[in-house]
Amino acid sequence: MSTYHDIRRQVESLTPDEQLKLLEDLAASVRRRVTSKPKRSILELEGLGKEIWNGIDAQEYVNQERGAWNG
Repeated sequence: MSTYHDIRRQVESLTPDEQLKLLEDLAASVRRRVTSKPKRSILELEGLGKEIWNGIDAQEYVNQERGAWNG
C-alpha cells in the first residue's frame, strides 16, 4: 500500500487542473480495459445445433407446426 500512498501524495501536489486531467486520463484508461470486449458476430452461431435437425425434413416440420396453429 505504500506505493498507493506515495502516488496519492504526488497527485495531491499537482495543481487542480493537472489533477482533473489525470482523472480524465485514468478514467479513459480504465473504461477502455473494462469495456473493450471483443466484438462478436452473429455468424459465429452458424451451424450451432445442426445435429438436432439430422433426419428431419424441413418442409414436413413446418407443415406440422402450421397444422398445430389451427388447433
